[in-house]
Amino acid sequence: ENALVPFVTASGLQIAGLLGGLVVTETVFQLPGLGRLVVDSIEQRDFTTVQGAVLVITMIVVLVNVLVDTLYAFIDPRISVGSGG
Repeated sequence: ENALVPFVTASGLQIAGLLGGLVVTETVFQLPGLGRLVVDSIEQRDFTTVQGAVLVITMIVVLVNVLVDTLYAFIDPRISVGSGG
């Protein structure tokens, strides 16, 4: 059980890193997706679409972080969610 907390932390960071790498990966390999949408929208100066795509990516990262924090309480009961320090 004690070894799961660092694993969950690393997994959450990896997911955030993967989402951050979407733009580079999809641009280099010409794959369709959210990262490619951001690049195409920047080139066309469609800043509303850029804001929307960045907002979606940010919300996914925030959701993953909340999920990781919630999993801490299930993995180790000594960790309480919302204790405030």
